[in-house]
Amino acid sequence: MTVLELRQYTMAPGRRQDFVDIFDREFVETQEALGIEVLGQFMDLDRPDRYVWIRRFPDMERRAAALDAFYSGPVWAQHSEAANATMTEWHDVLLLKPAGAGSDLAASPAERLPHGHRAAEGNRLAVLVWDVPPERLASFAAAAAGALPGLRAVYVTEPSANTYPRLPIREDASVVVAILDGEPPADKTRLRGLAPSQVLRLAPTPRSALRGV
Repeated sequence: MTVLELRQYTMAPGRRQDFVDIFDREFVETQEALGIEVLGQFMDLDRPDRYVWIRRFPDMERRAAALDAFYSGPVWAQHSEAANATMTEWHDVLLLKPAGAGSDLAASPAERLPHGHRAAEGNRLAVLVWDVPPERLASFAAAAAGALPGLRAVYVTEPSANTYPRLPIREDASVVVAILDGEPPADKTRLRGLAPSQVLRLAPTPRSALRGV
C-alpha cells in the first residue's frame, strides 16, 4: 500500500509565485527520477501565502531512501537556498495511507504538461481534513467515501514512525483526508456530527499532474 505526503507551506509575502516557478522547473522530474511521484502542486485560493503539494511513495522504506537521495543530491544543493528563501514555514506535513482498496489517487505523472505549457483555467480541487480518533479512522473514512460528491480519494493517517526525520511531519495527527473535484460541498462536509478542521480550495499550478475534472 502506498504512502502519501500532504505538504502545506507558508510563503514569505509575495513569494509564492517564485516558489511555484522554481518547483515546477527544478523539483518535479528530478524527484521522480528517484522514485518519488510528484502528484500535485497547488495554490491555496483562500490564503495567498500558502502552497500545497502532494507526493507519493511505494512504501515507508523506499520513502526514506528516495528522500535521502534527493535532499543529499546535487539538484537540492543547487536550488535549496533559492527555494527556502521564498517560505517561512514548511513543517505542516501529514503522512497518509489509502483508507482502503480503491481509495488511492489514480493521477499519474504521465498526465503532466511539459515545462512551459499553460493548462486551461479551472480544474480546481478541494481537500477536506477531519481530526478523528485512531479507533474511528476506518469507519469515518467509509462514511466520507459514501457521502461526498466528486470524490477522488480518501486517506487516513499512516501510523509508522517517520523514516526520514530530517523532514518533520505532524506525528501527533490522526486524520481522515478526502480529495474532491471542484468546490467543497458546503452542505456535506459535516460527517457524523464532525466538521472538518481544514477545508482547502486549491488551484493547480501549470505542471500539476493532479487536476480537477
